[in-house]
Amino acid sequence: MSPATDILGRFFARPGRPLLVIAGPCVLEDPATNLRIARTVRDAATAAGLAFVFKASFDKANRSSGRSHRGPGAGDGLAQLRAIGQELGVPVTSDVHTPEQCAAAAEVLDMLQIPAFLCRQTDLLLAAARTGRPVNVKKGQFMSPAEMRNVVEKLRTGGCPHVMVTERGTTFGYHRLVNDFIGVGDLIEQGSPVCFDVTHSTQLPGAEGDRTGGRPERAPLLARAAVAAGVHAVFLECHPEPARAASDASTMMPLDQVPALLDRLAAIHRAAHP
Repeated sequence: MSPATDILGRFFARPGRPLLVIAGPCVLEDPATNLRIARTVRDAATAAGLAFVFKASFDKANRSSGRSHRGPGAGDGLAQLRAIGQELGVPVTSDVHTPEQCAAAAEVLDMLQIPAFLCRQTDLLLAAARTGRPVNVKKGQFMSPAEMRNVVEKLRTGGCPHVMVTERGTTFGYHRLVNDFIGVGDLIEQGSPVCFDVTHSTQLPGAEGDRTGGRPERAPLLARAAVAAGVHAVFLECHPEPARAASDASTMMPLDQVPALLDRLAAIHRAAHP
């Protein structure tokens, strides 16, 4: 486990918690790029007074095309995540896609993440809950905020000590997601910490045929609005060269823009929670 596990413990347990930033590349890149991203965001978050969790997927099982890059897999991927967490002293998180992955992932990850398309999969939720790790479950693009109560109940019934729910956009016709801030308020009122997925909310799903398109220039706007609305965490994917990212290149935020955004979000959070 990362030596920084207590960061998440304080986040879930303490009123007046700092804004949490979950960030990294979509899928694990080469080791040098992973470390560069993690170190840059860690340092920017620390300077802004924010908490940070590094995120990268070891497997992207829900790519648009079967030809798309999926990542290094659980064995090598979890080893890479462990090394990043230990070297930089940060908590790490990643997606789990099957019940069988959960126990091994929990030996490395400080928090498990449930992908949006799998958020109703009871066996997966219960397996994640049994690990005793915090679970960040993404709201399905096809679900209302009210329906997420059932998802949270499954996790809590399964023994999950800490649940976070992530808003990542709702399907609006073909190739479009929208963010319902009335719904964000409804999620907050349900009692679990709420994260706002900044970059995935800019997706245009399937808009480029065999891959997803996006409007990444709108990510800072959404981030500012979400923090002003009172979310407890933001999720964003970033890369030094977004066009060269192995996954989600169309929605990736340039790494060099992240520090200024985090400074801005910290100021908004202080103003919204004096």
